Amino acid sequence: MTPHVLPRVRWTSAVLLAALGAGTVRAGRRLRAVPVLPAAPPVSAGVPGAAGWRLLTARGVEPDAAVFLAACAYADREGLRVLDLLPGDLPAERALGLLRLVDPARYRGDRLGEGRGAGFAVLVAEEVLERAGAAAGGGPGPDAGPAELLALTRRLKEYAAGATGLAIAPGLSCGPAAGGAGGAGRAAELRAQGLPAGALAAAQLSGLALLAAVALRQGRWGAAAAGLYWLQPYLVLGGPGSPLRPADLAGATAARPVRSLGAALRTAVAAGGSRDADAVRSPGAAAAYRAELGAGTGRFFEERRPDCPWCGSGPLSVRVRVPDLLQGKPGRFTLERCRACGHVFQNPRLTPEGLEFYYRDFYDGRGGEGAGTVFGRLGASYRRRAEMLLPHTVPASWLDVGTGHGHFCNAARDVWPRTRFDGLDMGDGVCGAERRGWVGTGYRGQFPEFAPKLAGRYEVVSMYHYLEHTRDPLAELDAAAAVLPCGGHLAVELPDPESRMARLLGPAWLPWFQPQHQHLIPAANLREALADRGFTVLAEEHGPAHQGNDFFGAVALTAARLAPDPDRPWGPPPTAGARALAGAVRVASVPCFAAAAVLDGLRTAAARYTDGGNAYRMLARKDVP
Repeated sequence: MTPHVLPRVRWTSAVLLAALGAGTVRAGRRLRAVPVLPAAPPVSAGVPGAAGWRLLTARGVEPDAAVFLAACAYADREGLRVLDLLPGDLPAERALGLLRLVDPARYRGDRLGEGRGAGFAVLVAEEVLERAGAAAGGGPGPDAGPAELLALTRRLKEYAAGATGLAIAPGLSCGPAAGGAGGAGRAAELRAQGLPAGALAAAQLSGLALLAAVALRQGRWGAAAAGLYWLQPYLVLGGPGSPLRPADLAGATAARPVRSLGAALRTAVAAGGSRDADAVRSPGAAAAYRAELGAGTGRFFEERRPDCPWCGSGPLSVRVRVPDLLQGKPGRFTLERCRACGHVFQNPRLTPEGLEFYYRDFYDGRGGEGAGTVFGRLGASYRRRAEMLLPHTVPASWLDVGTGHGHFCNAARDVWPRTRFDGLDMGDGVCGAERRGWVGTGYRGQFPEFAPKLAGRYEVVSMYHYLEHTRDPLAELDAAAAVLPCGGHLAVELPDPESRMARLLGPAWLPWFQPQHQHLIPAANLREALADRGFTVLAEEHGPAHQGNDFFGAVALTAARLAPDPDRPWGPPPTAGARALAGAVRVASVPCFAAAAVLDGLRTAAARYTDGGNAYRMLARKDVP
């Protein structure tokens, strides 16, 4: 009797088939979740007035009055201030791309999520346009293309964080703008959404090559995976209940592999031939940095101190010596550890002039958008910080010290919608946070200087990853004690210098964060300092405060050390060799980043289970006047 032989499974094809199948189902589910504008009712039926609204469109897109009134009625009814309209004939690949980026069920509620849209028409409340600086000449002109509309939608969501939505407008047509954008146009549209055009084009080409390989070499499983990719546009958009009717659906499905290959190649060429404006080396900035560095970096450092700034003890040991791995600016930095109390501090310490130099172009200017993107992806961490207070108090007023661009305050409103959040920081990002409405009032300056003015005005003061940046953390704690009344709460989160990863990764451990971090404080030291100031620690968390970036950060810092950005204005003039080396390191680091992401996931799970991460947070109540 012949034994039954199971068909041989080609695992690469099976994994691709599963991933494509899951993506197809997800896209279909998301499409069904996109609201569809109803036909506009007659004016006599009480359509809300259109006053106070503006409908901005890409060139060639001509909405009629019915679409405009229907959009205004829907936005008023749903409490929206920004509404991106998806034309009913939205091209297939544009629709699929948007559905990959946006989950309509969560889009409005994600206060930190990127603003996304189709890039053809967006309805905006005039007051939002005014606050965003796009009301008079600050927005896209009459000849704007989809890239300009995409950039505007991304910007507007920051000013209407919980009041931005999208909807399908069946009566709206893309018009001439529906045609292919070309390589340069597609690259510009990706960059307008804050996406790396070159990296995405490379990923698409790699994916197409993998599909072709499995289709040719792995029999029916490979053919099934390639076939599912081929038919995906029709499977998602071609059903009888689909609210979108792409005019190019048949062609987009029939010629998908060829079209995708051509689009990826053109985008890769366009992305390689141009760089983002912020990444291009500015001759003026380069000259200014060159003049500033002509006098050397010695003036950026104070004299080395022989004792610990925390406890005053003398025995010190070098913990780590590193260059500036964050930006690649000249200089070398030493962190020393006190053998008596374990406090780790920068020695010699940067002067105020040095701090200004090394912070410049990191959180604002050249690096501002990148920093904002990173902070915008920490929503879950921000909510956990806010939730720490749930068992202890219901705050009416909250001051976030070191608020940066106000991301925490924006996200914390999901937990505390009736709390007034104000922010304080040295940078001008706090002013932008006030303009966007992420904080009620933004104070710009040093916390100890504001303390007398702010005394008794807040029930909660928070310092999330702030103390390690300060020149004198004990003075900052004194300021918090002066501001808070008895019964007030202080929330602090810090990197943990006693983390096992600090020893394992050495100079590549991201939380060393030189040259910005000047003090890394062990948890026992912070508890003692709080007790000295009349605080009682109510809660302490280590695992939940863990930031899952140990291995990913180590790869990023190592790659930056091997091949710094050739276009940095404080570096030498870029050469073809430097650009080639940077490109080669970026390509070689891709699998390292992938492996690091897996390791960080495992490390985060272990940190949660063992309550031992790379950071800790404390909540303390002030009990002594």
